[in-house]
Amino acid sequence: MKRTHHCAQLTAADLGATVALEGWVDSIRDHGGILFIDLRDRKGITQVKFDPQDNADLAARAAELKPESVIAVSGQVVARPQGTVNANLPTGAIEVNGTGLVVHNIADTPPFPLTDAGGDKVNEDLRLTYRYMDLRRPKMLRNLQVRHKAAKAIRDYFDSQEFIEVETPALFKSTPEGAREYLVPSRIHPGEFYALSQSPQQFKQILMVAGVERYFQIARCFRDEDLRADRQMEFTQVDVEASFIDREDVYRLFEGMLQKIWKDVLNVDIATPFLRMPYGEAMNRFGVDKPDLRFGIELTDLSETFKDSAFKVFQATVAGGGVIKAINAKGLADLTQGELKNLEDIAKSLGAKGLAFIRVQGGEWKSPIVKFFSDAEKAALTERLGIEDGDMVFFAAAPWEQACAILGRIRLESAQLLVKRGKLTIRADDWKFLWVIEFPLMSYDEEQGRFVATHHPFTAPVPEDIHLLDTDPKAVRGQHYDLVLNGMELGGGSIRIHQPAVQKKVFEDVLKIPADVVESRFGYMLKAFSYGAPPHGGIAFGLDRLCALLCGTTSIRDVIAFPKTQKGQCLMTQSPTPVTAKQLKELHINTVIPE
Repeated sequence: MKRTHHCAQLTAADLGATVALEGWVDSIRDHGGILFIDLRDRKGITQVKFDPQDNADLAARAAELKPESVIAVSGQVVARPQGTVNANLPTGAIEVNGTGLVVHNIADTPPFPLTDAGGDKVNEDLRLTYRYMDLRRPKMLRNLQVRHKAAKAIRDYFDSQEFIEVETPALFKSTPEGAREYLVPSRIHPGEFYALSQSPQQFKQILMVAGVERYFQIARCFRDEDLRADRQMEFTQVDVEASFIDREDVYRLFEGMLQKIWKDVLNVDIATPFLRMPYGEAMNRFGVDKPDLRFGIELTDLSETFKDSAFKVFQATVAGGGVIKAINAKGLADLTQGELKNLEDIAKSLGAKGLAFIRVQGGEWKSPIVKFFSDAEKAALTERLGIEDGDMVFFAAAPWEQACAILGRIRLESAQLLVKRGKLTIRADDWKFLWVIEFPLMSYDEEQGRFVATHHPFTAPVPEDIHLLDTDPKAVRGQHYDLVLNGMELGGGSIRIHQPAVQKKVFEDVLKIPADVVESRFGYMLKAFSYGAPPHGGIAFGLDRLCALLCGTTSIRDVIAFPKTQKGQCLMTQSPTPVTAKQLKELHINTVIPE
């Protein structure tokens, strides 16, 4: 029996046809001895009828089936009786009168309901243990289809722009100054290791030196880091590099890519060019370098207002070079004590000693700190923050970056509390794209006592700031850009350093990496650049995060076929697992298990 149609294909136009279908038993209904089976494949569902008056043996065999069993059926397409048409199904006007049945496999009882609603209520660990069942759910199959369409749109787009897809090695060399790596021992070279590639960064720059000019890759990357809803130990990124381009070219190129993805996958037209915002403005207004622009609640700097305040905490903060910032969570004055305590705990986790606030209710300002404010300070607060009855004002008094981070997080939490109360609407399909630009090239690491690259050490300085590398590295802006959508960083990139002398200077003079270490880790790149490196730049997008946004889910695990848990385990295959002593011996490795 060979399949003639898929299970969403048959309509009234096929009445009278003899067909063969294959798939999974979605459900079985017994109506007075007449069996109705909803047969499902990846396209949809067709109803099949087995009537014992037509063939008692066939109906008896069908009655032994269980949900999720795999079968093939043949029969004639007939119209459903009047009053039984299912308008919600493409095949809802017809059914197949079963005349043949092949049972490929009888299924055990599924470990959880395979409906979208039923599966969503199940513990995720159970879903991941039986991932092959979880993926049968309509939502999960749709997610995989969205991922496929997105990847196809990406390949089609870059092909139209004359890019070449090039695969780069997964086995690379260790570069320990970055994120923690996965090391792979070499059997042939005892005591030496590869590292699984965290990014094709260095290879794609070498491809520019090689004259490829336009490269892209949908690349697997690996990082041994703690996992979150938007992070996995192995992930996929859209990796791109091009020669003879500047930042404006990058913006146009990737806005065009995203336009195509949104059109091909969602049939949505997104407007370009995207908004651009310098890093400093993003931090000052939203407290984070990946702001969600779907709602307001912006940060306001009140340092000038409180520089001479009788409230010593604020006055001392400003005198010590810090800032006073505030947000007005309009309409959140009905915050419960438990909710307020949670916000205070969040602020403390970011280094705050507490969370100063003003609750405005019944025309009264309720707060332990209001008694220290002068009438002029209260008037300034009212004017600057637009304070009205029912509002909740939060403050942060700290060094600039810390104050921004504290209120940036409180802003997000406040928005969710307002959404919960029905006082704020944040739509998942309200696409607010944003380029965050002009990041500082360097930041000072107090622990290491030296400057570190904000993005990575290959990022080119803004040309007019190069002279500051020697005198004030922290003031140097980088040609680095991040693309943000609805509070999630989709990707980031930069125009690269292509002059070997400038790259060597950044490594040795600014980052203070010893010359011998520079040579051992990056010598081949500097040598390649000495043979004529073109100006070049690029970007990398997280395909998992992109697909999660397209699918309307907050977890990238929902758009990866076989993800790891937050503990880095595959529950389905029960990995990682110990290996044999023989394997370790061949790799010249002894293991020490911590007690």
